[in-house]
Amino acid sequence: MPNTKSAKKSIRTSAISREKNFSIKSELKTYFKKCDLMIAEKKTDQAAKIVRETIGKLDKAVSKKIIHRNTASRKKSQLMKKLNTV
Repeated sequence: MPNTKSAKKSIRTSAISREKNFSIKSELKTYFKKCDLMIAEKKTDQAAKIVRETIGKLDKAVSKKIIHRNTASRKKSQLMKKLNTV
């Protein structure tokens, strides 16, 4: 249990951040699933569009320090590799 006023505020703000970060990470997972689905169905035009959107979302998450930049780089590389195989 927090004893000081600042510790109580820290708990409140970290809870808000945790919720925001969770929603953004969840959104990223949804985009990855959409990309995989489009690539599996061999819809290259739609897959390329969704991959571009996903890469933008990844970059935004990195700028907000929600995910590490190396993680984003790895995910982008995996997406492009899958897209280029189709």
